[in-house]
Amino acid sequence: MIFTPCAGAVGLTYMTAETSPRISWPEEGVRRIPYGVYSSPDIAAREESAIFRGPIWHFLGLEAQIPDTGMYVLAQVGETSVIVVRQADGGIEALVNRCSHKGTPLAYLPRGKTSRFLCIYHNWCFALNGKMLSAAFERGVAGKGGMASTFKKEENGLQKMRVHRLSGLIFGTFSDQTPPFEEYVGADLIANIKRVCGRKLRVLGQYSQKLPSNWKLYIENVKDPYHASILHAFNGVMKQDRLTMEGGIVMGSRGWSHISYSKMSTDQGDAVYKDKTLRSGELTAYGHGLRDTSMTDIWDDFGDGVSMTIQTIFPNFVLQQLRNCLAVRTIVPKGTHESELRWTAFGFEDDDERKLNGRLKQANMMGPAGLIAMEDGMIGGLVQRGIAGDLDKAAVIEMGGHGIEPIPGSRVSEGSVRGFWTGYRALMGL
Repeated sequence: MIFTPCAGAVGLTYMTAETSPRISWPEEGVRRIPYGVYSSPDIAAREESAIFRGPIWHFLGLEAQIPDTGMYVLAQVGETSVIVVRQADGGIEALVNRCSHKGTPLAYLPRGKTSRFLCIYHNWCFALNGKMLSAAFERGVAGKGGMASTFKKEENGLQKMRVHRLSGLIFGTFSDQTPPFEEYVGADLIANIKRVCGRKLRVLGQYSQKLPSNWKLYIENVKDPYHASILHAFNGVMKQDRLTMEGGIVMGSRGWSHISYSKMSTDQGDAVYKDKTLRSGELTAYGHGLRDTSMTDIWDDFGDGVSMTIQTIFPNFVLQQLRNCLAVRTIVPKGTHESELRWTAFGFEDDDERKLNGRLKQANMMGPAGLIAMEDGMIGGLVQRGIAGDLDKAAVIEMGGHGIEPIPGSRVSEGSVRGFWTGYRALMGL
């Protein structure tokens, strides 16, 4: 796994200083993050066009969620609701969830099955592929009224996203300028998607988590391996994830996306993590542990000894392999000070009962009612609260240096965080 720069940014449209929101970025560049980007309404409004409607691939769902014709799930791309629906020929369309008449949503349930999309307001009707089929009283009544002669149904279908599918994952983009998916993500990250999702997937469940913080604070957290065995003291005590394990960081195209990985079996960090200056050391002194040790029973899913991979795809997608807890996550903005973290846990169709139960236990242990996601959600809220009175100040992001290149064989770095902000600044013109 190596860092491979990519020229995928050629031809993309970025914001300029004249069109970007008013945020003064420190002269140190991406090793300083101005607190204002987490709170500014102007920034949030600009993100809608520059990022969520920009030259970006967004995760929309899993093919396993919609196996049959007419089955759909709702995805959220910024402020836009999107219907992801299976077609009769096996294809998938991503349709903006908005009637082309007055803008009324067409689907309200998070998932379902239908033969058409019918607007409740005036009964405009659309096929599964978004084509307009009919409008109530289109020809009027008794030869009077009806749609004007200039109206053409073929010009009033639903807005679509361009769709890309890979190993059961569905991505979409609004922009014609978005590079091909493989170029946008990078070869190493494509390889890991195929590694983690290379067998037929089985959806185990879904849950969401309301976070009292800006969406970017969460994505920073996910891209930061520095905190994983510090904030999450459980990881250090139970030897689930330590910086003393063999591992590293892999950067995707242009450094905007990344993978962090480690191998549990290689850890030799007992002395380090018993240090009383670390939270893991404090907990070890009290002798806390799990009464049900089956919660941490693991097996090697992929035969390579890699027990943890966290992969991000810019801007807000996460593919996780935490031991045998497999999931996809998206972080959805809800204004400037809130966001929603959406999880879909999965296994494989050929999992036996032991593996199925093991994945479910690990998912509950890692999830928002467990020991990891609860802390990640909490810490973003604390940061949001802590910076409120000093929005002219900036965060210091210098662990591992100033750039975005990974340090071979080390995760003691914030390079992938700086990589996110490199892409963000380019798109936002900051």
